Amino acid sequence: MVLGYHLILTAYGFWLPNDPRGSWSDFVGAWELLRFGRATKVSTHRSLARKPHNVERRIAAKKALLYPPVIFNGAQARAIIRSFAEIARSSYIVVHTCAIMPDHAHLVIVRHRLAIERIANLLKGASTRRVVEEGIHPLADHRLESGRFPKMWARGQWSVFLDSVAEIHRAIRYVENNPVREGLKPQSWRFVTLYVPSARLGARG
Repeated sequence: MVLGYHLILTAYGFWLPNDPRGSWSDFVGAWELLRFGRATKVSTHRSLARKPHNVERRIAAKKALLYPPVIFNGAQARAIIRSFAEIARSSYIVVHTCAIMPDHAHLVIVRHRLAIERIANLLKGASTRRVVEEGIHPLADHRLESGRFPKMWARGQWSVFLDSVAEIHRAIRYVENNPVREGLKPQSWRFVTLYVPSARLGARG
């Protein structure tokens, strides 16, 4: 039984649809990227970040992007966190840990009545609206003729299914340590709820 999810949202340009490690996309929408290969859709719910791959080819593909890869600054990261907190409160989503990195975000979330894909869309939509409202969209210099901004998040999401207490603890530790591994400060957010498994679940280990 799925108890929760390790949700990973990636910024535009962080993980391409034809990434040699695999992706959640089934097509490449930009012809500039197509020459680096077709989409590498996978069905796994396990992270592929450490999978060996051709790094040079991946970097070359990124240079062919229509817009520069999104890198969140401090103000944008704080705006994203505020929007995540709002969605968690309004939709009664229990978040056990969250880390906003310069080009992606990690959350460990309790299983919810909403599908994890729907939750991901809510989080991405709310954070996009927030940075637009605050006038700090990361692709503001590339505003479209229609007045809209290019998407700051990549399509889809990684959602690692967590089906045991041990896996939830492991995911929480991974997310909490992620900023530190990248040379950043540890992150602690008020909307995060401490994970305390029930006695019934604890027996599953």
